[in-house]
Amino acid sequence: MRALLVIAAAAGLSGCVTMNPRVEVAEPTQTLPRVPPPVVQANGAIFQPAQYRPLFEDYRARHRGDTLKVEIVEKIVASQKSTSSIDKSGKVDASVVALPGINPTRLTRANAEGTSNNTFAGKGSTENSNDFFGSISVTVIDVLPNGHLLIAGEKQIGVNSNVDVLRFSGQVDPLLIEPGNSIPSVKIANVRVEHRGRGAQADAQTMSWLSRFFLNILPI
Repeated sequence: MRALLVIAAAAGLSGCVTMNPRVEVAEPTQTLPRVPPPVVQANGAIFQPAQYRPLFEDYRARHRGDTLKVEIVEKIVASQKSTSSIDKSGKVDASVVALPGINPTRLTRANAEGTSNNTFAGKGSTENSNDFFGSISVTVIDVLPNGHLLIAGEKQIGVNSNVDVLRFSGQVDPLLIEPGNSIPSVKIANVRVEHRGRGAQADAQTMSWLSRFFLNILPI
């Protein structure tokens, strides 16, 4: 009985993992700017490596803690089709026309025939389509040695007993940032997008633990 309970608990846990997958969004989704190191000697120069921004350029995210607007434009369409057919046939004829000491008229039934036919046809198709459009403001959580920006952010909207959560992370090349300090998601590397709900509405769309248990032990 104890072993049965252990198996049931394991099946329930595996069902939770299968039915509620999570997106690996970079953590944390918000950060504060680094405190600039104390200046040992004021040299009066315009160029300061810690807080450098070009003079003839509108504001763009460059440093840790800066914000950036991301236009999420994700459209993925995939389809696959396959068709196969096999047709094979064969025929065998055999007969005896003469034997020593036997009248040939008696050999009319000494014939053998055989035929075979094998036919196979198969078709398959798979289609998948995902559309995701929206916008979110993210924060630069780190700057790589090559100057690329690691960004992450989240947006939470609560209405009554339901909370809508949008989380985003990725890697941005500052040269691809468009005027207005924005960038489309198709120009961001290692994109992670998660859109989930919390509350009564999300709970109504989640399979119960008992249903997941029977789904794992009775895969029919």
